[in-house]
Amino acid sequence: MDRTERFRTITRLVGRPQGASLQQLRDALEVSRATINRDLEYLRDRFNAPIDWDRDDGVYRLRPHGADGQRFELPGLWLDEREMLALLTMQRLVGELQPGFLSRQLKPLADRLQALIGGAGHPAGEIARRVKVLPMGARRATLEHFERVAGALLERRRVKLRYRSRGRGEDTEREVSPQRLVHYRDNWYLDAWCHLRGDLRSFSVDAIQASTVLATKADDVPEATLDEVLGSGYGIFSGKATKVAKLRFSAERARWVACEVWHPQQKGAYLADGRYELELPYASELELVMDVMKYGAECEVLGPEELRREVRERVGAVGRVYGRG
Repeated sequence: MDRTERFRTITRLVGRPQGASLQQLRDALEVSRATINRDLEYLRDRFNAPIDWDRDDGVYRLRPHGADGQRFELPGLWLDEREMLALLTMQRLVGELQPGFLSRQLKPLADRLQALIGGAGHPAGEIARRVKVLPMGARRATLEHFERVAGALLERRRVKLRYRSRGRGEDTEREVSPQRLVHYRDNWYLDAWCHLRGDLRSFSVDAIQASTVLATKADDVPEATLDEVLGSGYGIFSGKATKVAKLRFSAERARWVACEVWHPQQKGAYLADGRYELELPYASELELVMDVMKYGAECEVLGPEELRREVRERVGAVGRVYGRG
Protein backbone atom coordinates (compact mmCIF):
# COMPACT_ATOMS: atom_id res chain seq x y z
CA MET A 1 0.00 0.00 0.00
CA ASP A 2 1.50 3.34 -1.05
CA ARG A 3 1.43 6.52 1.02
CA THR A 4 -1.55 8.02 -0.77
CA GLU A 5 -3.64 4.95 -0.08
CA ARG A 6 -2.48 4.92 3.56
CA PHE A 7 -3.69 8.50 4.00
CA ARG A 8 -7.06 7.58 2.54
CA THR A 9 -7.34 4.54 4.81
CA ILE A 10 -6.31 6.46 7.94
CA THR A 11 -8.84 9.24 7.39
CA ARG A 12 -11.57 6.69 6.69
CA LEU A 13 -10.85 4.68 9.85
CA VAL A 14 -10.40 7.59 12.25
CA GLY A 15 -13.42 9.29 10.71
CA ARG A 16 -15.75 6.57 12.01
CA PRO A 17 -17.81 7.38 15.14
CA GLN A 18 -15.84 4.78 17.11
CA GLY A 19 -12.49 6.06 15.81
CA ALA A 20 -9.52 3.70 15.44
CA SER A 21 -6.90 2.44 17.86
CA LEU A 22 -3.21 2.33 16.97
CA GLN A 23 -3.40 -1.45 16.65
CA GLN A 24 -6.40 -1.23 14.31
CA LEU A 25 -4.47 1.18 12.11
CA ARG A 26 -1.43 -1.11 12.10
CA ASP A 27 -3.58 -4.13 11.21
CA ALA A 28 -5.30 -2.28 8.36
CA LEU A 29 -2.15 -0.71 6.92
CA GLU A 30 0.34 -3.49 7.75
CA VAL A 31 3.07 -1.00 8.70
CA SER A 32 5.06 -0.21 11.83
CA ARG A 33 4.00 2.02 14.70
CA ALA A 34 6.63 4.56 13.66
CA THR A 35 5.15 4.76 10.15
CA ILE A 36 1.66 5.30 11.57
CA ASN A 37 2.97 8.10 13.78
CA ARG A 38 4.74 9.76 10.85
CA ASP A 39 1.59 9.54 8.70
CA LEU A 40 -0.57 11.03 11.45
CA GLU A 41 1.92 13.86 11.97
CA TYR A 42 2.04 14.55 8.23
CA LEU A 43 -1.76 14.64 7.99
CA ARG A 44 -1.99 17.08 10.91
CA ASP A 45 0.89 19.35 9.86
CA ARG A 46 0.52 19.44 6.06
CA PHE A 47 -3.23 18.98 5.60
CA ASN A 48 -4.46 20.40 8.92
CA ALA A 49 -6.35 17.19 9.56
CA PRO A 50 -8.21 17.57 12.91
CA ILE A 51 -7.16 14.17 14.25
CA ASP A 52 -7.31 13.93 18.07
CA TRP A 53 -6.18 11.26 20.50
CA ASP A 54 -8.96 10.17 22.90
CA ARG A 55 -7.20 8.99 26.04
CA ASP A 56 -10.35 7.62 27.66
CA ASP A 57 -11.24 5.34 24.74
CA GLY A 58 -7.68 4.82 23.53
CA VAL A 59 -8.50 5.73 19.90
CA TYR A 60 -7.76 8.39 17.30
CA ARG A 61 -10.74 10.38 16.03
CA LEU A 62 -11.17 12.77 13.13
CA ARG A 63 -13.29 15.76 14.06
CA PRO A 64 -15.84 16.61 11.33
CA HIS A 65 -14.64 20.22 11.12
CA GLY A 66 -11.25 21.85 11.48
CA ALA A 67 -10.27 25.00 13.37
CA ASP A 68 -11.53 27.14 10.48
CA GLY A 69 -15.00 25.60 10.75
CA GLN A 70 -14.69 23.93 7.34
CA ARG A 71 -15.41 20.25 6.87
CA PHE A 72 -12.12 18.39 6.47
CA GLU A 73 -11.35 16.64 3.20
CA LEU A 74 -8.10 15.41 1.77
CA PRO A 75 -7.20 18.01 -0.86
CA GLY A 76 -6.47 17.32 -4.45
CA LEU A 77 -6.52 14.24 -6.60
CA TRP A 78 -6.83 11.39 -4.10
CA LEU A 79 -8.65 9.09 -6.49
CA ASP A 80 -8.60 5.42 -7.26
CA GLU A 81 -8.95 4.02 -10.78
CA ARG A 82 -12.77 3.93 -10.81
CA GLU A 83 -13.10 7.41 -9.32
CA MET A 84 -10.69 8.85 -11.87
CA LEU A 85 -12.61 7.23 -14.74
CA ALA A 86 -15.93 8.45 -13.33
CA LEU A 87 -14.70 12.04 -13.02
CA LEU A 88 -13.17 12.14 -16.49
CA THR A 89 -16.26 10.52 -18.02
CA MET A 90 -18.59 13.00 -16.31
CA GLN A 91 -16.39 15.87 -17.42
CA ARG A 92 -16.51 14.64 -21.04
CA LEU A 93 -20.30 14.17 -20.98
CA VAL A 94 -20.89 17.63 -19.52
CA GLY A 95 -18.41 19.15 -21.97
CA GLU A 96 -20.26 17.64 -24.95
CA LEU A 97 -23.44 19.59 -24.17
CA GLN A 98 -24.03 22.65 -26.30
CA PRO A 99 -25.41 25.82 -24.66
CA GLY A 100 -28.94 25.12 -23.48
CA PHE A 101 -31.14 23.91 -20.65
CA LEU A 102 -28.99 21.10 -19.29
CA SER A 103 -25.66 22.81 -19.83
CA ARG A 104 -26.83 25.77 -17.73
CA GLN A 105 -28.03 23.46 -14.97
CA LEU A 106 -24.81 21.51 -15.00
CA LYS A 107 -22.43 24.50 -15.10
CA PRO A 108 -21.75 24.34 -11.31
CA LEU A 109 -21.04 20.61 -11.68
CA ALA A 110 -18.63 21.26 -14.56
CA ASP A 111 -16.77 23.84 -12.45
CA ARG A 112 -16.59 21.42 -9.51
CA LEU A 113 -15.29 18.61 -11.72
CA GLN A 114 -12.62 20.93 -13.11
CA ALA A 115 -11.56 21.86 -9.57
CA LEU A 116 -11.45 18.22 -8.42
CA ILE A 117 -9.46 17.04 -11.43
CA GLY A 118 -7.05 19.96 -11.22
CA GLY A 119 -6.24 19.70 -7.52
CA ALA A 120 -3.00 19.04 -5.61
CA GLY A 121 -0.62 20.53 -8.14
CA HIS A 122 -1.99 18.57 -11.09
CA PRO A 123 -3.21 21.15 -13.66
CA ALA A 124 -6.52 20.08 -15.22
CA GLY A 125 -5.19 20.86 -18.69
CA GLU A 126 -2.21 18.58 -18.18
CA ILE A 127 -4.42 15.76 -16.93
CA ALA A 128 -6.75 16.18 -19.91
CA ARG A 129 -3.73 15.98 -22.21
CA ARG A 130 -2.28 12.90 -20.51
CA VAL A 131 -5.45 10.92 -19.71
CA LYS A 132 -7.98 10.24 -22.45
CA VAL A 133 -11.51 8.79 -22.38
CA LEU A 134 -12.28 7.88 -25.99
CA PRO A 135 -15.90 7.57 -27.18
CA MET A 136 -16.36 4.82 -29.75
CA GLY A 137 -19.34 4.57 -32.07
CA ALA A 138 -21.11 7.61 -30.65
CA ARG A 139 -24.01 8.91 -32.74
CA ARG A 140 -24.86 12.59 -32.66
CA ALA A 141 -28.23 13.31 -31.05
CA THR A 142 -30.12 16.49 -31.93
CA LEU A 143 -29.71 18.76 -28.92
CA GLU A 144 -33.27 20.06 -29.25
CA HIS A 145 -34.81 16.61 -28.78
CA PHE A 146 -32.35 15.62 -26.07
CA GLU A 147 -33.22 18.68 -23.99
CA ARG A 148 -36.95 18.21 -24.49
CA VAL A 149 -37.03 14.59 -23.36
CA ALA A 150 -34.63 15.36 -20.49
CA GLY A 151 -36.79 18.27 -19.36
CA ALA A 152 -39.97 16.19 -19.62
CA LEU A 153 -38.29 13.39 -17.71
CA LEU A 154 -37.48 15.69 -14.79
CA GLU A 155 -40.82 17.50 -14.91
CA ARG A 156 -42.72 14.17 -15.20
CA ARG A 157 -44.54 15.05 -18.43
CA ARG A 158 -45.47 12.87 -21.37
CA VAL A 159 -43.77 13.41 -24.73
CA LYS A 160 -45.11 12.95 -28.25
CA LEU A 161 -42.41 11.54 -30.52
CA ARG A 162 -41.92 10.85 -34.17
CA TYR A 163 -39.46 7.99 -33.93
CA ARG A 164 -37.47 6.36 -36.73
CA SER A 165 -36.94 2.63 -36.54
CA ARG A 166 -33.66 2.04 -38.35
CA GLY A 167 -34.31 -1.67 -38.53
CA ARG A 168 -37.54 -1.21 -40.51
CA GLY A 169 -36.64 2.16 -42.02
CA GLU A 170 -39.96 3.73 -41.05
CA ASP A 171 -41.28 6.44 -38.72
CA THR A 172 -44.02 6.00 -36.11
CA GLU A 173 -45.85 8.47 -33.90
CA ARG A 174 -45.52 7.63 -30.20
CA GLU A 175 -46.78 9.08 -26.94
CA VAL A 176 -44.46 8.08 -24.12
CA SER A 177 -44.00 8.55 -20.39
CA PRO A 178 -40.24 9.08 -19.84
CA GLN A 179 -38.74 7.01 -17.02
CA ARG A 180 -34.96 7.50 -17.25
CA LEU A 181 -32.10 8.48 -19.57
CA VAL A 182 -29.36 5.90 -20.08
CA HIS A 183 -25.88 6.52 -21.49
CA TYR A 184 -24.85 3.20 -23.02
CA ARG A 185 -21.90 2.51 -25.31
CA ASP A 186 -21.42 6.24 -25.83
CA ASN A 187 -25.00 6.89 -26.94
CA TRP A 188 -28.11 8.18 -25.15
CA TYR A 189 -31.30 6.13 -24.77
CA LEU A 190 -34.66 6.99 -23.24
CA ASP A 191 -36.38 4.28 -21.22
CA ALA A 192 -40.09 5.05 -21.39
CA TRP A 193 -43.58 3.60 -21.16
CA CYS A 194 -44.89 3.55 -24.72
CA HIS A 195 -48.64 4.24 -24.72
CA LEU A 196 -48.90 3.02 -28.33
CA ARG A 197 -47.47 -0.41 -27.54
CA GLY A 198 -48.67 -0.55 -23.93
CA ASP A 199 -45.21 -1.65 -22.78
CA LEU A 200 -41.76 -0.43 -21.77
CA ARG A 201 -39.39 0.50 -24.58
CA SER A 202 -35.88 1.93 -25.00
CA PHE A 203 -35.66 4.72 -27.59
CA SER A 204 -32.39 5.85 -29.11
CA VAL A 205 -32.39 9.64 -28.64
CA ASP A 206 -30.57 10.22 -31.91
CA ALA A 207 -33.42 8.44 -33.77
CA ILE A 208 -36.04 10.94 -32.55
CA GLN A 209 -37.17 12.98 -35.54
CA ALA A 210 -39.66 15.27 -33.77
CA SER A 211 -40.68 15.83 -30.15
CA THR A 212 -43.35 17.76 -28.26
CA VAL A 213 -43.68 17.95 -24.47
CA LEU A 214 -47.30 17.46 -23.45
CA ALA A 215 -49.18 18.86 -20.47
CA THR A 216 -50.30 15.35 -19.51
CA LYS A 217 -48.62 13.96 -16.41
CA ALA A 218 -46.30 11.04 -17.14
CA ASP A 219 -47.08 7.59 -15.76
CA ASP A 220 -44.49 6.26 -13.32
CA VAL A 221 -43.05 2.75 -13.55
CA PRO A 222 -41.34 1.33 -10.42
CA GLU A 223 -37.55 1.19 -10.59
CA ALA A 224 -37.60 -2.55 -9.87
CA THR A 225 -39.88 -3.12 -12.88
CA LEU A 226 -37.61 -1.07 -15.14
CA ASP A 227 -34.61 -3.15 -14.09
CA GLU A 228 -36.50 -6.42 -14.47
CA VAL A 229 -37.88 -5.69 -17.92
CA LEU A 230 -35.10 -3.58 -19.47
CA GLY A 231 -32.05 -4.68 -17.52
CA SER A 232 -32.44 -8.39 -16.89
CA GLY A 233 -31.07 -9.59 -20.23
CA TYR A 234 -27.95 -8.90 -22.25
CA GLY A 235 -27.82 -5.52 -23.98
CA ILE A 236 -30.03 -2.48 -23.85
CA PHE A 237 -32.64 -3.87 -26.28
CA SER A 238 -33.01 -7.14 -24.42
CA GLY A 239 -36.41 -6.93 -22.74
CA LYS A 240 -37.15 -9.39 -19.97
CA ALA A 241 -34.66 -12.24 -20.12
CA THR A 242 -36.20 -15.57 -21.12
CA LYS A 243 -33.17 -17.53 -22.38
CA VAL A 244 -29.60 -18.28 -21.35
CA ALA A 245 -26.75 -18.12 -23.85
CA LYS A 246 -23.81 -20.47 -23.44
CA LEU A 247 -20.59 -19.36 -25.15
CA ARG A 248 -17.19 -21.04 -25.38
CA PHE A 249 -14.06 -18.97 -25.99
CA SER A 250 -10.65 -20.15 -27.15
CA ALA A 251 -7.85 -20.45 -24.60
CA GLU A 252 -6.15 -17.38 -26.03
CA ARG A 253 -9.29 -15.21 -25.90
CA ALA A 254 -10.21 -16.59 -22.47
CA ARG A 255 -7.47 -14.49 -20.87
CA TRP A 256 -9.48 -11.38 -21.78
CA VAL A 257 -13.07 -12.59 -21.55
CA ALA A 258 -12.64 -14.09 -18.08
CA CYS A 259 -11.95 -10.56 -16.78
CA GLU A 260 -14.95 -8.96 -18.50
CA VAL A 261 -18.46 -8.39 -17.15
CA TRP A 262 -20.99 -9.06 -19.90
CA HIS A 263 -23.95 -9.21 -17.51
CA PRO A 264 -24.34 -8.96 -13.70
CA GLN A 265 -25.83 -12.47 -13.57
CA GLN A 266 -23.27 -14.18 -15.79
CA LYS A 267 -21.56 -17.44 -14.86
CA GLY A 268 -18.12 -18.33 -16.15
CA ALA A 269 -15.64 -21.15 -15.74
CA TYR A 270 -12.33 -22.27 -17.22
CA LEU A 271 -12.14 -25.69 -18.87
CA ALA A 272 -9.25 -28.08 -18.36
CA ASP A 273 -7.70 -27.14 -21.71
CA GLY A 274 -7.72 -23.40 -20.92
CA ARG A 275 -10.85 -22.53 -22.85
CA TYR A 276 -13.56 -20.50 -21.10
CA GLU A 277 -17.32 -21.00 -21.01
CA LEU A 278 -19.66 -18.12 -20.27
CA GLU A 279 -23.40 -18.24 -19.54
CA LEU A 280 -25.61 -15.15 -19.47
CA PRO A 281 -29.34 -14.34 -19.69
CA TYR A 282 -30.81 -12.65 -22.76
CA ALA A 283 -34.06 -12.07 -24.59
CA SER A 284 -33.15 -10.46 -27.92
CA GLU A 285 -30.30 -11.78 -30.06
CA LEU A 286 -29.68 -8.34 -31.60
CA GLU A 287 -26.64 -7.16 -29.65
CA LEU A 288 -25.49 -10.57 -28.50
CA VAL A 289 -25.04 -11.86 -32.05
CA MET A 290 -22.98 -8.81 -33.01
CA ASP A 291 -20.74 -9.16 -29.97
CA VAL A 292 -20.25 -12.88 -30.54
CA MET A 293 -19.34 -12.33 -34.19
CA LYS A 294 -16.59 -9.84 -33.40
CA TYR A 295 -14.62 -12.72 -31.84
CA GLY A 296 -14.80 -14.75 -35.06
CA ALA A 297 -13.64 -18.34 -34.71
CA GLU A 298 -12.50 -17.72 -31.12
CA CYS A 299 -16.08 -17.83 -29.83
CA GLU A 300 -18.57 -20.67 -30.36
CA VAL A 301 -22.23 -20.53 -29.39
CA LEU A 302 -23.11 -23.78 -27.61
CA GLY A 303 -26.75 -22.90 -27.08
CA PRO A 304 -29.57 -22.32 -27.36
CA GLU A 305 -29.94 -23.70 -30.86
CA GLU A 306 -31.78 -20.65 -32.26
CA LEU A 307 -28.91 -18.37 -31.21
CA ARG A 308 -26.36 -20.76 -32.69
CA ARG A 309 -28.37 -20.89 -35.92
CA GLU A 310 -28.60 -17.08 -36.13
CA VAL A 311 -24.83 -16.71 -35.77
CA ARG A 312 -24.23 -19.46 -38.33
CA GLU A 313 -26.51 -17.73 -40.86
CA ARG A 314 -24.81 -14.36 -40.29
CA VAL A 315 -21.38 -15.91 -40.73
CA GLY A 316 -22.58 -17.62 -43.91
CA ALA A 317 -23.85 -14.29 -45.27
CA VAL A 318 -20.48 -12.67 -44.58
CA GLY A 319 -18.73 -15.54 -46.34
CA ARG A 320 -20.93 -15.12 -49.39
CA VAL A 321 -20.12 -11.40 -49.56
CA TYR A 322 -16.37 -11.99 -49.48
CA GLY A 323 -16.61 -15.04 -51.74
CA ARG A 324 -17.94 -13.05 -54.67
CA GLY A 325 -15.73 -12.72 -57.69
